Amino acid sequence: MRIPIALIGCLVAAHTCVAADEMAGRWAGSVQIPEFPLQIVVDLDHDAAGAWIGSIIVPVLNIKGAQLTDIVVGDADVSFSLKGVLIDPQAGPAKVHAHLDTTGSMAGNFTQAGNSTTFSLKRTGSAQVDLPVRSTAVSGEFAGKWVGEYELMGYARHVTLTLTNHESAAASAEFIIVGKKVNNLPVDLVTQDGAFLRIESHEIGINFEGRFRKDTGDIGGTYEQGPFELPLVLRRETGK
Repeated sequence: MRIPIALIGCLVAAHTCVAADEMAGRWAGSVQIPEFPLQIVVDLDHDAAGAWIGSIIVPVLNIKGAQLTDIVVGDADVSFSLKGVLIDPQAGPAKVHAHLDTTGSMAGNFTQAGNSTTFSLKRTGSAQVDLPVRSTAVSGEFAGKWVGEYELMGYARHVTLTLTNHESAAASAEFIIVGKKVNNLPVDLVTQDGAFLRIESHEIGINFEGRFRKDTGDIGGTYEQGPFELPLVLRRETGK
């Protein structure tokens, strides 16, 4: 019996869809680092528009709900990058390439800072994706231009942070660090929670978290870059 080509196409498409949908869920297992297996939990799901979304938990590194990006799901294969965590200045973000085998396990390669190792995950239940935090507006205490400096690896870095509110929208930030060269960081998250402010540049892997201190009128906080956590005090720039 001859099967119409159109029907074959439908069957192939349906198989691919089913295989792809099998990627959705919560996956737990470990990355095989010698003498230090790294336990991870990966959540993969679709958003309301049908696009893939995901997040990862790495308990020993205090990573909870870090976003996944560049998610590509094929016929029993998936790849994605980690957003905002485990970023190497030269190699970029950590990346995962995995394959779903016939036993329902997901296995593949985990690449970070130019090093690659294997991992294996088992589905443990339905996906529990941590959705990304959205930027907020900032109060008048934070809006405006701030300056400060810190030292890293023997070199002074000068920081300028400008926070701007927008009508009916979240605040934006211009975050400039001047050392040997000028770096205008791409900020993708600005949040204020009471007296606390957080600025994140996921692409570069740099964050600043600080608290507005009414008694001194400054923002005392911490500059985070990879493994480095350095004190940074920002003071409102005054007119000259």
